[in-house]
Amino acid sequence: MTMLMMDGNEAAARIAHKCNEVIAIYPITPASSMGELADIWSADGEKNIYGSVPEVIEMQSEAGAAGAIHGALQSGSMSTTFTASQGLLLMIPNMYKIAGELTPTVFHVAARTVATHALSIFGDHSDVMAVRGTGFAILAASSVQEAHDFALISQAASLASRIPFVHFFDGFRTSHEINEVDIIDDDIIRQMISKAEVSAHKKRALNPEHPVLRGSSQNPDTFFQQREASNIYYDQAASKVAAAMERFGVLTGRHYQPFEYIGHPQAEEVVILMGSGIGPVEETITELSQQGHKVGAIKVRLFRPFATDYLLKALPQSVQRIAVLDRTKEPGADGEPLFKDIITALASHADSERWPAPMPQVCGGRYGISSKEFTPAMVAGIFDMLASKQLKHGFTVGIDDDVTHTSLGWDNSFVPASVAQQFKAVFYGLGSDGTVSANRNSIKIIGEQTNNHAQGYFVYDSKKTGAVTVSHLRFGDQPIASTYLIGKHQADFVACHQEIFLQRYAMLDMTKPGAIFLLNSSLPAKQVWDSLPQASQQTMIDNGIQLWHINADAVAVETGMGKRINTIMQSAFFAISNVLPKHQAIAYMKQAAEQTYSKKGAEVVAKNHHAIDMAVENVQQIFYPEKITSNAEMRPAVATQAPEFVQ
Repeated sequence: MTMLMMDGNEAAARIAHKCNEVIAIYPITPASSMGELADIWSADGEKNIYGSVPEVIEMQSEAGAAGAIHGALQSGSMSTTFTASQGLLLMIPNMYKIAGELTPTVFHVAARTVATHALSIFGDHSDVMAVRGTGFAILAASSVQEAHDFALISQAASLASRIPFVHFFDGFRTSHEINEVDIIDDDIIRQMISKAEVSAHKKRALNPEHPVLRGSSQNPDTFFQQREASNIYYDQAASKVAAAMERFGVLTGRHYQPFEYIGHPQAEEVVILMGSGIGPVEETITELSQQGHKVGAIKVRLFRPFATDYLLKALPQSVQRIAVLDRTKEPGADGEPLFKDIITALASHADSERWPAPMPQVCGGRYGISSKEFTPAMVAGIFDMLASKQLKHGFTVGIDDDVTHTSLGWDNSFVPASVAQQFKAVFYGLGSDGTVSANRNSIKIIGEQTNNHAQGYFVYDSKKTGAVTVSHLRFGDQPIASTYLIGKHQADFVACHQEIFLQRYAMLDMTKPGAIFLLNSSLPAKQVWDSLPQASQQTMIDNGIQLWHINADAVAVETGMGKRINTIMQSAFFAISNVLPKHQAIAYMKQAAEQTYSKKGAEVVAKNHHAIDMAVENVQQIFYPEKITSNAEMRPAVATQAPEFVQ
């Protein structure tokens, strides 16, 4: 077993590169790094399981990438691509053809909002839902590990069924989350990918030596019949996926099903969803079950073809009320796609041999649109609504809908015990100042060098370079499935890498009582306390916050690091957070610096080692008086002279 820290994009791309010969790409956020990594690996000569180096081709658009894949598949090559949002929509014409011709392939999608009233680079399922009619199977991963595993399962299932797959995971929330991944080695990949099925795919290639008719024009006398003739392939697809999952479980010990149930065996209230929202749902169900509530959830893995038998087999017949959660909105519809599939499945089989129990009450709701937060508190709010027996169809959660009044309320004080036990750290940095890189290294050090589990997620806005970046890091002795941001009053450690941010952001609201606050400031240590805004001083006094100071910019200049303070701030974090013993952390950081910068020469490595030592020596605690001494005030979020509507 090889455990490595990586994000969802890398986890999926590793398998895609191993299983394919032609990779056509066109970059689009948040899927870009899958293509970039594949290009790097091929440039470095890394071979696939067939012994060749995959050919990576960047096209002029996503439509061109899909066309190239279509052509490569018809020539018998194993081919794939990576995309999201409008990029996926541009592939739709070729997707209809690829599926209609029963051609196995996998498109790996970092699911992202399709632009409507505005463009958004963040994640939901609107792009995936737009390709339901193409004939592609749709397999949903909910974590970084699953992005790795399902990339392989979908490839094996596609070859076995001849149905092409969209393998998707949530954009940014999974694609950019760093978590631990048990890497699948090449021997297991080879056992999952049938040589006979690959050979059969290659034999179906267009070849003048054995010509076939494909892609013809048809009239009404035959077209309808031939569309229906493909039913047999789709009828068998779910069992092919289940077989691939079973084989994968035998080889790796990680077991999956097209639909998976978690929770009380006689649950009365159940939620059904797919994607990264499963993380907070699992945490909530664990907490509520310990409190005696009969609740559960269905994890939807295989969304297309919709496998009703597997759903009914997974769903406990004790269920009385169901909330189906969709991460998309179809304006004007009386329910979103997953809700309608669940309703159809239950209504068609209630009081039958397949489902002898009465039809449960079912409502549908929307959550997490364009990466809106979805927390255990919100999940608990949904279960509260179900328990009240006053089901609200078409509800939303996570927003306050004061226009059409669809939203549910929730209690933010609800925090599962498993989440409360995690060590949580939040870092405020400037885009391009190295904060994110430093935190990526911290996650890798803790996740790969210790027995602790770790997770990192990085909040960018769409302006990227030059804007604030907020890094959310979690550590603990249990695997971390918290696919949402660290909330107010929850952080054990908060760092401000740019002192101007303290005047702009109420970052101390993130701290829990007794937490550590690290400030990078150019001021002498004795002047730091008086420079803080009054509100910040009061928060520290009221909550017993430990205040630490370092002049990282001065240390960077002294050690020859220029304007890069990332190594210094990372060293200060390890020196004072007690996440690891200080001497152990320093040794790991120096080892990481050597691995990262060895190609740039011994001098660069030495500068980083010197910066690590100097940071540890220069970080110091500020012991402040138990009273406000500052005249500085926080800059208002909105100018006081702004109109009432803006306020």
